[in-house]
Amino acid sequence: MDFWVYVVIGSVAAAFVQGLAGFGFGMVSLAIWSWVLEPALAVPAVVFGSLVGQLLAVGSLRKGFNWGRLQPFLIGGVIGIPTGLWLLKLLDPLLFKFGLGLLLAVYCTIMLFLPSIPRIKRGGRKADGLIGWVGGTMSGFGGLPGAIPTLWCTLRDWPKDQQRNVFQTFNLLMHILTLSAFALNGMITSEVLWLFALVGPVMVIPSLVAIRLYRRFSDSSFKVVVLGLLALSGVMLLISTAPQVWRLVA
Repeated sequence: MDFWVYVVIGSVAAAFVQGLAGFGFGMVSLAIWSWVLEPALAVPAVVFGSLVGQLLAVGSLRKGFNWGRLQPFLIGGVIGIPTGLWLLKLLDPLLFKFGLGLLLAVYCTIMLFLPSIPRIKRGGRKADGLIGWVGGTMSGFGGLPGAIPTLWCTLRDWPKDQQRNVFQTFNLLMHILTLSAFALNGMITSEVLWLFALVGPVMVIPSLVAIRLYRRFSDSSFKVVVLGLLALSGVMLLISTAPQVWRLVA
């Protein structure tokens, strides 16, 4: 199979998932792209594709907007991005992605089979800001800001429109800042720009179709979809990173 076919398939699948749930582009695309793309190419392409998907879904953010709820996430995320870029110079993101995949696959699967999803009501804005910092760090380090904030919003048990508004707006800002940081650090090469030109156009239709489907979900069904997609994303991350981790430790 040609290189570009992997890129297109990964873009279409990831765009549909992100349009449906408001997150997940990076985890789905990396599960496919990791077979043909080096991290130096894949990470900027993930951030770009995620940003395009978020921009296509901007119209869905108007309902349920709550600036007070969103603010601590954004502040924490802005602080976290430099932390992630610093870690990127010191550590290989491979083990981080493997660990994140394991966490999501195990924890979210357990949540799906519980009679009721545990609610987190303590911590307030400080805890929300801490989760935002974790997401910002993950954005700068691996281009994956959305997983932990998305899971946190689900456990907060907010209505689906408020959940999506928080983590989707958060992801949008993190992707803009991360892509800008990549550009300033010379990571946007001609090869990366070629990937941008390939990824962007093929995302439009699957993203818009999935955004329309999202509007049909109730609050309860949306939680199941989010946890299910987080668990699936974790499995896909494990599949894409396990061979490299095995070679590393063997």
